[in-house]
Amino acid sequence: MEPVFLSKLVSQSNGWLSARQAAIAENVANANTPGFKSKDIEPFTSVISKTRLSMTATHGSHMGTETDGPRASKVRKADSWLVTHSGNSVSIEQELVKAGEVARSHALNASLAKSFHRMYLTSLK
Repeated sequence: MEPVFLSKLVSQSNGWLSARQAAIAENVANANTPGFKSKDIEPFTSVISKTRLSMTATHGSHMGTETDGPRASKVRKADSWLVTHSGNSVSIEQELVKAGEVARSHALNASLAKSFHRMYLTSLK
């Protein structure tokens, strides 16, 4: 039986969320710094899509033995909502929206991890 990597995926997603939260915090901390450009990190979906996963066929008559991976998608970077005269592109409102997205995603990951844990405990009983 092959190992299940559901916990690893949740852990990787939490690591990505941590890095994004750090970038958002840096943007908020430098909101009044002249010339500071707001930063964001690459979306998790594009990070995980770079990992090529394919189904393994254990019998010759199994379907889906092609190794076609997911198609790459173009990531479009959104501009800041406003740029001040000093060249600062940090919008506090935009950063707070991003922080809310990170908090919701983290809550979802925690819920998934709890469900996986319950599933593991149920399978052991």
